[in-house]
Amino acid sequence: MTDHARLLKSCAGGDRAALRALMDAEGGRMLGVARRMLRRADLAEDAVQECLVLVWRRADQFDPTRGSAKGWIYTILRNRCLTLLRREDREVATEPAEFDRAEDRIVVDQAFDRLAASSDLRRCLAGLDEPTRRAIVSSYVLGHSHGEIAGRLGAPLGSVKSWVRRGLGKLRECLS
Repeated sequence: MTDHARLLKSCAGGDRAALRALMDAEGGRMLGVARRMLRRADLAEDAVQECLVLVWRRADQFDPTRGSAKGWIYTILRNRCLTLLRREDREVATEPAEFDRAEDRIVVDQAFDRLAASSDLRRCLAGLDEPTRRAIVSSYVLGHSHGEIAGRLGAPLGSVKSWVRRGLGKLRECLS
């Protein structure tokens, strides 16, 4: 039987193996709960990922006098699922039939290619994986929303949002 409270305390101390143990112990059940709530596998995966990130970041906030560690983790998961449901109501991925992928790909590639070979921005963009780079360039050059980018790349909306957020963080770090 897994001691969730002990693992959370270890996570608060920066022990990545403890987070892995939590994921191994609860990941399957968390995914099942998220799928039942969200009724979409892609959103459920995003919810579990975001939940585990929050567990890692906020493990020091867990108070065993206020409830069980397992309950605390599933409360975070439930809240992430509800947040994703609210977001999905506002933003919907563009259907693939509504755009020309080839034309967008050419414009995005040309925008990247036009950057000077010696520019820091080109170097930093080149350091990103291709989907992340395409999502960021599509957003800034073509003015696409996250939903439009998700439709164009055929990727889950939550993944596109994560790519853009993490990619911009990497760009900031690279350019500073």
